[in-house]
Amino acid sequence: MNEFDKLMVAMGVAGGESAILDDRETAHLVVVGKRIISSRTVPGLEVEADETEAGARIHIRLIEGTHLTTPVHTCFGIVHHEGDQHIEIEVILERNSSARFIAHCLFPNAERVQHIMDAHVEIGEGAAMEYQERHFHGPYGGIEVIPKATVRIGSGGRYTSDFTLTDGRVGSLAIDYDVEAAEDAVVELTARVFGHGRDDIKIRERVVLAGRNARGMIKTRIAIEDDALAEVTGITEGNAAGARGHVDCMEIIRDRAMAKAIPIVSVTHPQAKVTHEAAIGSVDKHQMETLMAHGLSPEESVDMIVKGMLR
Repeated sequence: MNEFDKLMVAMGVAGGESAILDDRETAHLVVVGKRIISSRTVPGLEVEADETEAGARIHIRLIEGTHLTTPVHTCFGIVHHEGDQHIEIEVILERNSSARFIAHCLFPNAERVQHIMDAHVEIGEGAAMEYQERHFHGPYGGIEVIPKATVRIGSGGRYTSDFTLTDGRVGSLAIDYDVEAAEDAVVELTARVFGHGRDDIKIRERVVLAGRNARGMIKTRIAIEDDALAEVTGITEGNAAGARGHVDCMEIIRDRAMAKAIPIVSVTHPQAKVTHEAAIGSVDKHQMETLMAHGLSPEESVDMIVKGMLR
């Protein structure tokens, strides 16, 4: 089995379908280690990808007025036990365009692996981007993942991001997102992570509501057990009239795990409003008793409650 086939097996574990790469009407890009394995574009979408000594440098441009009806699929990963990968990516959605992106980041055998993602996203006036990122890191926990993104949303634009890492080990994860929303723009950031063993999870997400009537939501759901650590920092700034933002963080801990939530809200305009809520605790006892009354064991009950929160 070659590297590509091994990565496709991991994609299936992460909930993806490798057959989508054969669809000639669906754009995709696959980077394994430091090699670009497969690429396809569609009308209205420009993709330039170059291999580098560290990984790949990618430029994606959606032409003004283009509305893609099928998602753009990207897949990044390393199938060996050791290695490193640095992806630099720039995404530009021009005025009144829209697209959905589905990214799979796959490291099924990682024991000594580092993956760095530096992303810069520009969403034009009235444009909309939906981004779903699915990770699978394998059973060993020997991986360091460092995703960093800066996102700028133009007037009336929309950006939604959904990060999921709930199968296998996390290893070391350090998310750092910085988003700025102009007038009437909307941003929604969601992250779901399940940590085990000695996994170390750090998430920092900052939303600046810079324009009039801009809206933002940061939603984080973390479950950790064994000796895992989690620290979540959600920052929202309301800097214009009518700006509305909310930070929502929930963390469930088991065993010797330790969690920290740091919601930070800042308002510099008297007509802006930003709110926050954070909750850290163990599995709800009443929910457990209800599930056990239906025949589930304590372990099965806990698993169902955790999976329900992360769904």
